[in-house]
This record gives sequence, structure tokens and C-alpha cells, in this order.
Amino acid sequence: MKIWGGLPGFFQALVLVVLSIVCAKLADWILSSYVSRLVGKTETTIDDEFVELMHRPVFLLVLFLGLGMAAEQAGLPENGLWATKAILKTLGIIVLVLFLIRVSRLILDALSRNQDRFHLVQSRTLPLFYNVSLLVIIGAAVYFLFISWKIDPTAWLASAGIIGLALSFAAKDSLANLFAGAFILADAPYKIGDFVLLDTGERGRVTHIGLRSTRMLTRDDVEITIPNAVMGNSKITNESGGPYEKERIRVKVGVAYGTDVDRVEELLISIAVSHPEIMREPEPRVRFRAFGESSLDFELLGWIQEPVLRGRLRHLLCKEIYKAFAEEGIEIPYPKRDVYLHGDAGSPAGD
Repeated sequence: MKIWGGLPGFFQALVLVVLSIVCAKLADWILSSYVSRLVGKTETTIDDEFVELMHRPVFLLVLFLGLGMAAEQAGLPENGLWATKAILKTLGIIVLVLFLIRVSRLILDALSRNQDRFHLVQSRTLPLFYNVSLLVIIGAAVYFLFISWKIDPTAWLASAGIIGLALSFAAKDSLANLFAGAFILADAPYKIGDFVLLDTGERGRVTHIGLRSTRMLTRDDVEITIPNAVMGNSKITNESGGPYEKERIRVKVGVAYGTDVDRVEELLISIAVSHPEIMREPEPRVRFRAFGESSLDFELLGWIQEPVLRGRLRHLLCKEIYKAFAEEGIEIPYPKRDVYLHGDAGSPAGD
């Protein structure tokens, strides 16, 4: 080239290396001085973090580009030049992969903080989106690496398809659990710390939600591991669901006919109000539910802070109700049956 004025190839390459370093430094300086100052005027901080992440990738990519141009002028043999360019492309792809992984995490974190607009991306679903974005980026990187080293990806893709088909049949249960876990994380019918009741009768606090299984700890301190495919097809009652974790408990009690119903209501309310673990707001209440076969049926309703307290509080309330009714002389009836024995005519019934 005339621009070099007959300068030997080695010196041409050396000049290009120096120029590439200078250009890389210049690009980094422009990012630091002008672009950073420009994005600093915006209200959001995500653009500032994005520019901060760009510094090293921009510097390295400009440097690799200059080194590739220098390799062309260095007079290397054809195979050596091809290998040098392939190595530089590989390094550039690695830099881009690391940069895109950081950018994807930055974007996903920003989306998870704005749950009013982006309901799907939440703190509990972030690991799922992290893994999906990672797989997409790495898959694209492998494809471009094959092209850089002149490897035909078609045969590899065909082989991967056959292997994937075989694995899907061999591990269909594991794949079912995997997809169910992804849907559970995305749909979020329950979260870690929730008290759930399954249609099979198990009840406990969720301690772990993975891609393969969900674990819950029962009140007997027994950990149950349930495949996500089972959880996805089960009826789940989330006792901690809704905007608040509090739960209403119900205690049913019957009193004998003829009892002063107003006095029963006063006693039940006073028992609930005097208990420190029954919430004052919403206030406890009593409902006269039905005229039973042998009793007047009442129900005491009160709110508790969390579902884990339900069993113990029912126990304590039942004890206090029984003691209070005994002191007041209020009878708690039980079903009674009169049995008549009929004997033969003219013979005593007891014979």
C-alpha cells in the first residue's frame, strides 16, 4: 500500500498495534468523558450502569480489530494468518458474551424492580430468566465460534437434534418436572415461606422451589419433596396467599336449647378479645349458625397473624371456652338417644 511508503511488513504491523491501542484508549475516553456525562443527565440509572459496563468491551474489541489488521500486514503465512484471525474472533466473541450476560442481568434486575408494569419478571422468577438468557447467549456464541473456525454447524445441529430426541424420551419425567417448575416460577401460585395445603392432605411451609421439585416442611418438622409435575397438576390451597399473610380461624361450639344466646355471644367475644394472639383489627365476631338437632350452633371467628398459629390457638380457645361455659353453667350438649325395649305381651320388659 502506498500509505506505508515501502515500510517493511513487520513495522507496518507494529504501527497498527500502536494505533489500535491509541484508538482503544480514545474510544474509552470518549465513553468516560462525553457519553457518561450525557447519560448522567437522565433520571434513570440503568443507562449509567450500561455505559459503565461498556468500557472494557469497547476497549478490547477495538484493540482486537487493530490486531487483526496488523496481522494482515505482518506477512504471516496463510495458515498462520487464518489461525490468528480465528483466535482474535474467538477472544472477541468471549468478550461480547461476558458483556451481554452482564447487560441481560442488568435489564432483568431493572424489570424486576418495576413489577407494576412487568408482572412476569419478579424476584422469585429472576433465576429462570437468568438461565434462559444465559442459554440463548451461549448458544449464539457457539454458533459464531463454529463459523469463525470454519466448522459447518449443520451436522452438529442434526446430531444435537437426534440426541435431544433420544434424551426427551429417556428423561420425559424429568423434563415434565423441569417445564412445570418453570411455569410455577413464572405463574407464582405460591412462594417460599407460604403455608400451603395440597389436595392429598399435606400441609406445611414452602422451603424451596426448584426447577425439578418443591420442598415443604410440615408441622411435624418433616420435609416433603414433591415433583413439580405433581404440584402443577394438583389443587393447592395457599393459606398465606392474598395481600396479607393473616388468616381467619373458626371455632364451632354448640350450647343447649334454652341458653341465653346473648350471654353466649358476649362470652365468646370476651375470650377472643382477651387472647393476645387474636388480632384486634379486624375484630373477632360470633355468628349464630343454625338450630341443630340437640344444640344451638355458634361459631367464633378471629384473625391470626400467620397460618402456623392456627392449630395451637384453636386448642387454647377450645380450652378457654369450655372453662368459661362451665363457670357460667352453660351446657354443651351431646346427642342423646332414648332406647325402648319391647317384650312379649304379659311378660316383663327386662326378661
